[in-house]
Amino acid sequence: MSEKPEHNNHDEEHPPQKVTAGRRLTNYFLTGLVIAAPVGLTLYITWSIIRFVDDFVKPLIPPQYNPDTYLPISIPGFGLVIGSFALIMLGFLTANLVGRTLVQFGESILHKMPFVSVLYRGLKQIFETVVSQSHSNFKQVGLIEYPRHGLYALVFISTEAKGEVAEKVTGEDITSVFLPTTPNPTSGFLLFLPRSEVHILDMSVEDGAKLVISAGLVSPEYQTKIEELAEKTGIISKKK
Repeated sequence: MSEKPEHNNHDEEHPPQKVTAGRRLTNYFLTGLVIAAPVGLTLYITWSIIRFVDDFVKPLIPPQYNPDTYLPISIPGFGLVIGSFALIMLGFLTANLVGRTLVQFGESILHKMPFVSVLYRGLKQIFETVVSQSHSNFKQVGLIEYPRHGLYALVFISTEAKGEVAEKVTGEDITSVFLPTTPNPTSGFLLFLPRSEVHILDMSVEDGAKLVISAGLVSPEYQTKIEELAEKTGIISKKK
């Protein structure tokens, strides 16, 4: 009988690798980058918007009303405040009958111009869409079986189907959902399907967007929230 070869104990044991100083510094650098980059980009974009609005609005302000005329330094954001106030007043004036009449008269003139009319209608439609979406955001997050049975996709619940869609599909409670793409949730597909086929989730729309953007890497701590709620209500949810 042949003897079995003896295994070396050193081959079976795999001691943990020591973290080198370079690896530790790299981890610190990446951690600092994750914290500083979003803050820095947010401040930079905000400051750029303020400067852009100031450079556009401040030249329109009379010198006697511009604080930069009297102060040795320029006040950032003053043009943004004046521009916001002007937009509020414009909305207030156009809310009455006289204002709407003037707006309709101005639009009738623009519609008669060959190139300007196309540009104006396109820009107006874009801004109306953005404003309307800001007032009617998604309220819930759900799961549907897509693109086939057994595969689930995350969707944002929009509204109940209306108009011709609701009329053509009879006998079903049809709802409209938005299926976002990864990692850009602003693009996706509009789907109409029975409400019963949508599994509503407890996560917020913000958490759902993070889940889509991160391709599943950033997931809301659902189990933690369940345990915290159970502890408050006196229900033991932790499994021994």
